[in-house]
Amino acid sequence: MGQYKTPGVYIVEKNAFPNSVVEVATAVPAFIGYTERADNQGKSLLNKAWRISSMSEFISYFGGAPKSQFEIQEEKPEDETSAEADFSSNEKEYYLVHQKQRFLLYYSMILFFQNGGGACYVISVGKYGEGAIDKARLEGGIKVLLKEQEPTMVVIPDAMSINKEDDCIALQQAVLKHCGYAMKNRFAILDVYNGFKDQQDPDGNCIDNFRNKLGTSFLDFAAAYYPWLNTSIVQPGELSFTNIANPDTLKELLDAEVDNSQLIDAKKDEIKAEIKKISTADDPELHKTLNVVSPIYGKILQAVRSRLNLLPPAAAMAGIYSMVDNSRGVWKAPANVSINSVVSPSVEITHDEQEDLNVTTAGKSINAIRSFIGEGTLVWGARTLDGNSLDWRYINVRRTMIMLEESIKLATKAYVFEPNVSNTWVTIKSMVNNFLISIWKRGGLAGATPEDAFGVYVGLGETMTPQDILDGILRVTVLVALSRPAEFIEITFQQQMQKS
Repeated sequence: MGQYKTPGVYIVEKNAFPNSVVEVATAVPAFIGYTERADNQGKSLLNKAWRISSMSEFISYFGGAPKSQFEIQEEKPEDETSAEADFSSNEKEYYLVHQKQRFLLYYSMILFFQNGGGACYVISVGKYGEGAIDKARLEGGIKVLLKEQEPTMVVIPDAMSINKEDDCIALQQAVLKHCGYAMKNRFAILDVYNGFKDQQDPDGNCIDNFRNKLGTSFLDFAAAYYPWLNTSIVQPGELSFTNIANPDTLKELLDAEVDNSQLIDAKKDEIKAEIKKISTADDPELHKTLNVVSPIYGKILQAVRSRLNLLPPAAAMAGIYSMVDNSRGVWKAPANVSINSVVSPSVEITHDEQEDLNVTTAGKSINAIRSFIGEGTLVWGARTLDGNSLDWRYINVRRTMIMLEESIKLATKAYVFEPNVSNTWVTIKSMVNNFLISIWKRGGLAGATPEDAFGVYVGLGETMTPQDILDGILRVTVLVALSRPAEFIEITFQQQMQKS
């Protein structure tokens, strides 16, 4: 109210209610990786965070799937995902070797949307065919996120295609630092490098490698999942002989199959004439013909499809986080939920094998993805990588706290530079109280009454000293009882004496 100098009647309006705290979004992941293109009607989107909400939008801005080609070899490759032969013909075993590097972002985006994903950000750091997947480029995509406030999760599927495991781990450490140190308001969902392999693989234990190399910083801002998933993302109609990098070898296999068949010579010559047409150019009619007349051709393409459908689980988990947040709330643990578009985990984990994944002396809990008879493939873990911390052991606890902190922080920003007096303290306390009551009513806080669930404290002699006020500091203390998942349910059975 200003000074009155001229006689008259003055109207003064006074706000009766405090500002309200608006709950920030919790289900907005950011995906970083390589795409076919990155443009919006001629304007480049390279190294820009671009918001989309559907797969059709992704395709319109970033293009389609990478063209994957496999070479058919008789000798077992040293560094390939397949430990066993991909297919056999005439009692010979053959292996498929993926040419160049495999780009995972496109198929991971499909997996994300099919598991309940919605609004998200995509950062394209390069285009297919511009060279090898580069750690520095992907790390540059993390820096782009520093300017964005909305994303709450970070996923980098293409990290799994980096040639060196040490570079992949270094990139994951950069993600952890971004989430837990630079921003402190987002959560990293990590994959395990070579997570399609069994822990008893002769090339080494992928879980031990992951734990030993990741370090110990900011583990409560991330969760990791194992194993990779055999999905149904890539459909049979998306593949043809153009996915084979050495068509001459394919022709030889198909010719040998025809020669060993019981067909009459005229029919053999007719089929061989069709086989000769195989080239690098696409021919849908020829593809249909070969599918009909050649069982080995269908077997080869099925092997290619199986390889392309082997995907890391982080993108699916980002979709599940979003679905659970929207249906139940961020305080519900994203576990005991089935994964869509998944045939099976790449490694079957038993009850005993999961013990070390979930609870370990190092504290780096890895959440298992398991298949159960009659239930399908389920997420069977809800821990952060900081598994030994009683404060931040569970994913939903950390993510709920991030939501509360960000919501209250943004609302309280309106009171910066307001007088540090009781009126301001009461207003802020009332505002935070109202917000936490609404969260408690929805089941986000534990307690039979609001007093049991939370407490808000602010004031001179309560949270501040006279020196704090002189220093311009207004301190608010918020205590919350966050709900934790019932990870272990114990049912006790005991016999009793017959009573009648």
